[in-house]
Amino acid sequence: MQVDEQSVRPVLNRLRRAQGQLAAVIAMVETGRDCKDVVTQLAAVSRALDRAGFKIVASGMRQCLTEDPDSPPMSQEELERLFLALA
Repeated sequence: MQVDEQSVRPVLNRLRRAQGQLAAVIAMVETGRDCKDVVTQLAAVSRALDRAGFKIVASGMRQCLTEDPDSPPMSQEELERLFLALA
């Protein structure tokens, strides 16, 4: 399954933001920053990754509903597995 063109840019932006945040968290740990600050930033990274994942899954569901009728749609089990992977 490919992510549609309209969804790619926001997903990539979210992933790049998470990448930058993760680099900041690593630097914070390496320099011995306060635990509260590290955890706060780590939570932000986690939320950014979750949002990117949800966007990909939502895009995939939309495509499954509007795709070429000759291609096999994703089963309910496959969709559930995608959602559970993010939980």
